[in-house]
Amino acid sequence: MPLSDPASGLRADTQRSRTLLIDAAGQLFGAGTAASMAEVAASAGISTATAYRHFASVDDVLAAYRFEVGRELLAFSQAQKARGRALLDLVCGQWVQLVVRHGGSMVHTRSAEGYLARIRDGAYYLTVQAEAMQRPLEELTRELGTEDTGDHALFLWNLFFDPREIFDLIHTVGLTPQQASDRLVRTFTAALRGWDPAKDLS
Repeated sequence: MPLSDPASGLRADTQRSRTLLIDAAGQLFGAGTAASMAEVAASAGISTATAYRHFASVDDVLAAYRFEVGRELLAFSQAQKARGRALLDLVCGQWVQLVVRHGGSMVHTRSAEGYLARIRDGAYYLTVQAEAMQRPLEELTRELGTEDTGDHALFLWNLFFDPREIFDLIHTVGLTPQQASDRLVRTFTAALRGWDPAKDLS
């Protein structure tokens, strides 16, 4: 599924202002600060009025930030030569590291819609993440010999690798990022086997 960057084609000065706002929001929310648009704008050195010309809300700024994180994951995923479960291990490990690195900025996007519904509605910050996971999930499905579950595999992956759950395992349970990634991959793999539509007939 192709991603779509809403900032593509912007003038250099406009792109610079957007980048400053995105970076400022990432730093503030990443440090655990729930900032208003005025506070994000002040941190970026931009007027609030200018900020609102670029983004309708703080949630929109954070969506743009999540998109940039997703692009990091996509670039990493595309660069890997591993196959099957080994590829999934690498990409999921990178995702957990990105979640840890970017902190609270990864958990402030709110929506009443489910994960797949938002992707199908074109939520670009999730579309790029889904594109990054497409090959690892296809490789794992092939290695397991299960039916191609398509969006179902992505749905299951999100259940286990939602940033909130990752932070819960690390900060509440006390796992290291690598331990969290390893256990989540193992559990996700088992869940994917159980989800195989062919098992409905057994």
